[in-house]
Amino acid sequence: MKTHIVTGVALGAVLVFSPAASAAPTPDLSGAVYAGFGNQLTRYADGEWSTLAKVGATPQFAASPDGTKAAWVTENGDLQVMEGGKATTLVNGLQGGAPCLTPVWSADSSRVAYPAQGDEIMVAKADGSAAPEKVGTSPGVCHLAWSADGRYLAGYNTQGDSLYRLNVKTGKSLPAKGVKYINHVQSLSPDGSKAVVSIPESPETLGDGTWPASFKPVVLDIRTGKKERPAVKGKQIGAFYLPDGRLVVRTAGTRGQSGSGSPAHNSLVVLDSAGQPVERIAEPAKARNRALLQVLA
Repeated sequence: MKTHIVTGVALGAVLVFSPAASAAPTPDLSGAVYAGFGNQLTRYADGEWSTLAKVGATPQFAASPDGTKAAWVTENGDLQVMEGGKATTLVNGLQGGAPCLTPVWSADSSRVAYPAQGDEIMVAKADGSAAPEKVGTSPGVCHLAWSADGRYLAGYNTQGDSLYRLNVKTGKSLPAKGVKYINHVQSLSPDGSKAVVSIPESPETLGDGTWPASFKPVVLDIRTGKKERPAVKGKQIGAFYLPDGRLVVRTAGTRGQSGSGSPAHNSLVVLDSAGQPVERIAEPAKARNRALLQVLA
């Protein structure tokens, strides 16, 4: 027997699998974190919305994988973390007002990596209990992504023509193959071998580095430069690796049939390790025009 796709299920609801899916089924998705108007970061779980942080005018933000914390760089260059309604300043003197210079969370939501002076990339404990540590130097400082195994940080350079992957164990940074233009890095596979990226058609469509509300996802093999589109029907507007290796693809919603009055909503399609869809989950209609920051498992 094969795992069946679950359709028509709302995000945050309990999903049902075929009994033969596996001896140890992977956890269902439990919610998501979004960025909306005014750079407000919100979490949707168990059918309820909650505010993580209102980060102000500069869109240099990130949500933790567990959906409970937010990190952002203020216009004055302060790296702040919000947890439980309390904001803590971890670092001063960063470059504010640069949309692409976003921080990123570790898979266990305990640390934050961020671009510092020049091409330096630093890591700080989210609770501020230790001094930040330099993990390497890399031209890839824009829209940092961190592999779930903790080994790699990847981002694109400020010219938008290269992606670099930094090995935090060795401090060495190498360019990915096959990148001519790039304007977003959404996430890395757990071992850091692949990246979900956005590839514009030309330099004229690079944009200003702001975190996109939607984009056409491409899965890039960093070593070989091979590019693939996820095998999901519909208009793809994003994709995201989960820590266990599953790929979640976001597809654009369409309104119901004429006269039905049903609201438009996007969907999250979960692919197994073989790239086959096993779940299709409806996002709330309210999230339709918001940027997807995290998928919660």
